[in-house]
Amino acid sequence: MSDILKKLADVIETRKPQNGGDAEKSYVARLFVKGDDAILKKIGEEATETVMAAKDVRAGASADKLIYECADLWFHSLIMLAQFGLTPEQVLNELARREGLSGIEEMANRKLSEREAAEKRG
Repeated sequence: MSDILKKLADVIETRKPQNGGDAEKSYVARLFVKGDDAILKKIGEEATETVMAAKDVRAGASADKLIYECADLWFHSLIMLAQFGLTPEQVLNELARREGLSGIEEMANRKLSEREAAEKRG
């Protein structure tokens, strides 16, 4: 697999206002200036568009639109990660950690961890 996620993440970092990103010239910089809510709203919009494209493919449409929308969703997810100081590598590491776990086992482990955290809080 290519290192496109890292390259995109690096470019996104340069678009942050504190790194010289100019909201007059950059869509990504404009999102960062608008803040968390604008970024999260965009994730919701892109997720909805991805779901709708998948339904269109299920009904016989070309998969090209689904790939396009999924790329938009991933791109905006990278912006969201950067907003919160996270990287695509951290997500990939989490996916690697889950490799070999069944989905059912992973969900059970997550619920156990959540219960333990709640008990510690009191």
